[in-house]
Amino acid sequence: MNFKNEPAHNVRDAVIYCRVSSKAQTKRGDGLNSQETRCRQYASFKGYTVKRVFTDDLTGQTAERRGMQSLLAFLQSDRRNPHVVIIDDLSRFARNVRVHFDLRAAILEAGGILESPSIEFREDANGELHEYILASVSQHQSRKNREQTLNRMQARCMNGYYVFQAPVGYRYDKRDGHGKVLVRNEPLASIVQEALEGYAAGRLDTQAEVKRFLESQPEFPKDLPDGQIRNQRVNDILTRVTYAGYIEVPKWDIGLREGKHEGLIDLATFQRIQDRLRGGAKVPARADINADFPLRGFVVCGDCGRPLTAGWSKSNTGKRHPYYLCHNRSCESNRKSIRRDQIEGEFAELLKAMTPTTKLFDLAKAMFRKAWDVRLEQAKSIQALAKVEIVKLERQIEQIVDRIVESESVSAISAYEQRIAKLERQKLIATETLSRGAGPKRTFEEMFELACDFLSNPWKLWASDRLEDKRTVLKLAFTQRVAYDRKTGLRTPETTLPFKMLGAMNMGKCEMARPKRFELLTPRFVVWCSIQLSYGRLAGAA
Repeated sequence: MNFKNEPAHNVRDAVIYCRVSSKAQTKRGDGLNSQETRCRQYASFKGYTVKRVFTDDLTGQTAERRGMQSLLAFLQSDRRNPHVVIIDDLSRFARNVRVHFDLRAAILEAGGILESPSIEFREDANGELHEYILASVSQHQSRKNREQTLNRMQARCMNGYYVFQAPVGYRYDKRDGHGKVLVRNEPLASIVQEALEGYAAGRLDTQAEVKRFLESQPEFPKDLPDGQIRNQRVNDILTRVTYAGYIEVPKWDIGLREGKHEGLIDLATFQRIQDRLRGGAKVPARADINADFPLRGFVVCGDCGRPLTAGWSKSNTGKRHPYYLCHNRSCESNRKSIRRDQIEGEFAELLKAMTPTTKLFDLAKAMFRKAWDVRLEQAKSIQALAKVEIVKLERQIEQIVDRIVESESVSAISAYEQRIAKLERQKLIATETLSRGAGPKRTFEEMFELACDFLSNPWKLWASDRLEDKRTVLKLAFTQRVAYDRKTGLRTPETTLPFKMLGAMNMGKCEMARPKRFELLTPRFVVWCSIQLSYGRLAGAA
């Protein structure tokens, strides 16, 4: 290895500065070690003693680097003993002309002397011109590399490949002929999928409930030291179309298109989530609802109709007792406590009483089978309608494109483009509906078994230790809050349609009716069953 200049000063101590562009490059390859080896060879040739080695792992476009700041501080702390600063190459020093000369001046001011085995730094006009040209070339190469990388990323996005940091629930995996592609990363993928489907189906009413669900999962990465997740992160998960298996990058003018990765949910489910988000903010679920008082906010005062609150009361002996109570000052039951065991005990008995007999449930199973058959027929109709809808949307898109060609108004063209984007999204949903086929993803036996687990014994789910299970019972079994009177106890609740139907059937003779006279299988009940099975509400409850 040939080094050009002999030492022209009496400085004998040196420091080495090495830089790579990212933290990933410190793990891949041997960039930092290679630079250090070359600099040490240069120091040995010149007879320098290397005192320290400083490194950075970020872009050369900025002077704000921790390693460089430490180097300057080291030089300033020992100005009486000047040091040579050895760099492997100008591109490792800086990738910006202004940053290059700013750092050069800072090193000189701190008492350092910049040297490199690749270039001879001279203070005359020719040396300055040579250095400026090399710094400019380094800057040009950096910008060119960035432009080429950006172009490749945009091209991959246009072809349906996700190119950014993998969203939670995914990881990158190399696939033959495709390069790096997003794949499911379990168990996070299933956790995110359950959160998305739960919000779409209504099992999780608000973003606050989605947040608490994710926080309750030990495997899910948390944002804050106290184990919480930021609200913005929950919103990002709910609005990220990547989870539906699609790609969309508005900043690059890349419209919605099918991705090369597997979605955690389908596009129709994603659209339901967006519709719910745009439907207006609901009152957040109470943050003080916890496992100690699962009925807080659900049971209302029998006198004033306001939700009962709950808390712990300490007796004179220091023992704590759980109570529910009304906080309405104008109510005659204001601050009159009701023992938790009393309310929750009556509620448990209510749920046990809602359990139908085996014979009755056999009849319910026949009704579910009928509902399933209706759903199958509806699916076939939906398939036919999807074909018609696709043709209709394509015709509308063609008409709008013709208008764009004829229009000279910039604002009109922009409005037309937004309309096309909306129609394209509708077309993708219709195409996805068509590609799924007419049959459900699960068999009737699978879906009925899940629904049966809940309908046959809601108290079993209520007895779970998980607060989410208890809240699910309240949502699926009752249409409104339950009133509690201090004198008479729980009042007759308004149950959801299946329990209401089963209750009505239980009042009379339970036997199979002829197909022609299946009055109990009302259209409303069939639709309810179809929706619950389709959206997975009952499946999620089980």
